[in-house]
Amino acid sequence: MLRVLVLVGTRPEAIKMAPIVLALRETAGVVPILCFTGQHRAMAEAVMGVFGIKPDIDLDVMQPGQSLEGLTAALMGKLPRVFEEQKPDMVLVQGDTTTAMVGALAAFYRGIAVGHVEAGLRTGDMQHPWPEEANRRLIGVLASRHYTPTRSATDNLLRENVEAASILETGNPVVDALLFVKSRIENEPSFRQRFDQKYGWLDRDRKMVLVTGHRRESFGGGFEGICRAIREIAETPDVQIVYPVHLNPNVREPVNRMLSGVPNIHLLEPAGYDEFIYLMDRAYLILTDSGGIQEEAPSFGKPVLIMRETTERREAIDAGVAKLVTTDYERIVAETNALLTQPQAYAAMVRVSNPFGDGTAARRIAENVAKYASHT
Repeated sequence: MLRVLVLVGTRPEAIKMAPIVLALRETAGVVPILCFTGQHRAMAEAVMGVFGIKPDIDLDVMQPGQSLEGLTAALMGKLPRVFEEQKPDMVLVQGDTTTAMVGALAAFYRGIAVGHVEAGLRTGDMQHPWPEEANRRLIGVLASRHYTPTRSATDNLLRENVEAASILETGNPVVDALLFVKSRIENEPSFRQRFDQKYGWLDRDRKMVLVTGHRRESFGGGFEGICRAIREIAETPDVQIVYPVHLNPNVREPVNRMLSGVPNIHLLEPAGYDEFIYLMDRAYLILTDSGGIQEEAPSFGKPVLIMRETTERREAIDAGVAKLVTTDYERIVAETNALLTQPQAYAAMVRVSNPFGDGTAARRIAENVAKYASHT
C-alpha cells in the first residue's frame, strides 16, 4: 500500500486538499494520511468538518504572536519525526504557505518525493505576495511532481526548466470543493434553509458587496486604504457591505477601528466555508485580496475586484471576470462605484466561466500520485 501524507495548515489548504483526501481514499492501493499543522486552527478545522474529514496527525504548532521564523522552526522541529513514524512514499503540499514550504523542504531532506498541488503560479515580484511568492518558488525547486491548475502555470514552470514529464495540468481542486458545497446548497433544502435563516437580515433590495482581506503585504497603509474605500462605498444608499473579518490582529484592528458601527457595513466573524459559498452566491460583487476567491467567484458569475498590487492568477483577469484595483483608496472606490451604477460595466464582467478547472482535479491528482508513487 502506498502511503501519501497530505499536509494542511491553513483554511485555503484545507479547502483545496479536502477533495484530494477524499479522492485518495477512493484510489486503490493508496493510504492517505492527513497531517494538520494548526496554522489556521479554527478556520481550517471548520472546513474539514464540511467535507467530513479529520486529521490523523495534529502538530499544533501555533503560538500567540508567532513570527514566520518561529513557525518555520516549529514545523522543522516536528515534521521529521512525523515522516520517520509514518514513512510516507510521497508528501503532498499545496500552494504557498509556510506549512507547504517547510513540509516540502523537510520531505526533501528525508529523500521523500514531494507533490506540489497548485504549482507554477508566479507574479515575478518577490514582495507581492510576500512571503508566498518565495515559498512557491522554493517548493517548485524541491518538488518531484507539479500539479498545475492552468496552462499559464504550466508554462511558468517550463520557462524555469522544470522537466515537462514531471508536470500534470489538472485544474484547481478549489473548483472541486466549491462544486461539492454548491451542489449541497442547491439540492439539500435543509442545508440552504440554515443559511437563509442565519442571514435573514440581508436586504434583498440592496446590492450586497462581499469583502475579504488578509494579505501580509497590505498590513498597515494598505489596509487603511481598503477601509477608507469600504467606508465611502457604504454611503451608497442601495448597498450593503458584508465583511467576514479575518482573525489576524493586523487585520482586525484597522477594520474594527475604521468600520465598526458604520451604517450599511456588517462586520462578521469569519464565515465557515459552506457559509461563505452561500454568501458568494448572494453577492452582487466581491472585493478581495484572496487567491482562492479569485478562483471560486467565476463559477458564480460574480465580478471580482482584486485589492492587491499584483496577482499570480491572471487567468481570471484575462477572462474578464476580475480586475486588479490595488489597495489604492480612490481606485477601489471608482471601480466599485462603476460596477454598482453602470449596468453595462457590470454586465461585461458577469460571466459564468471558470478558467481554473472543471471539478475533476482531485481525481486526476489522486490517480497520478498512485501511478507515480508506485514507481519510485
